[in-house]
Amino acid sequence: MVHGDDDREGAQHASPPCFMHELQPGYAPSAADPVLWADVARWRKAERARLIDARLVLPAELRAEMSERIAKGLDATIGDVAGRIVSLYWPFRGEPDLRSWMAAIVARGATAALPVVVEKGRPLVFRAYRPGDRLEKGIWNIPVPADGAEVQPGIVISPLVGVDPRRYRLGYGGGFFDRTLAAMPSRPLVIGVGYEMQRIPTIHPQPHDIPMDTIVTESDR
Repeated sequence: MVHGDDDREGAQHASPPCFMHELQPGYAPSAADPVLWADVARWRKAERARLIDARLVLPAELRAEMSERIAKGLDATIGDVAGRIVSLYWPFRGEPDLRSWMAAIVARGATAALPVVVEKGRPLVFRAYRPGDRLEKGIWNIPVPADGAEVQPGIVISPLVGVDPRRYRLGYGGGFFDRTLAAMPSRPLVIGVGYEMQRIPTIHPQPHDIPMDTIVTESDR
């Protein structure tokens, strides 16, 4: 589902909103109010751009080290992966690179999957993937399995742009994450992964936002 998830529409950054740079504490407008929701949407767009830019300036060596720590944290969180279907993602714009961990869990008996955007506005599907399988370019040129069978993961690992203390995830703005979770026949274990620097006080969650079950960063081992 998500992650590779997510919508990559947020890759197009815009200037920070001129009307406000930060919402007031406790400000939690409903999406039912179009004026207030527009304020939140603009705030999220600016915060998304800020967090992605901060992630991209991290040295590649540091990101690789943090990715290794996140992989260890995932091992501690999930435990035995044999016989389980785990959805991961192809790293994009400085996200933690878990491709080595993906190969390791396949070697330990897991089935890995990658999310695929079938159509904008629709839930993601998951295709089985083994390192070395043929890939093709998906939407936003992110590699996706060319031939993998469609599967239903029991564990979904989704990268974060930002995350708040209630485990609500700031993604790329396309809504694939929540749309996919809502459409799945049974709820998987949903794990958000990112860097400690991506923690923020709130994303100003709306009724359609779905929190993750747990978060793993380079500080969680």
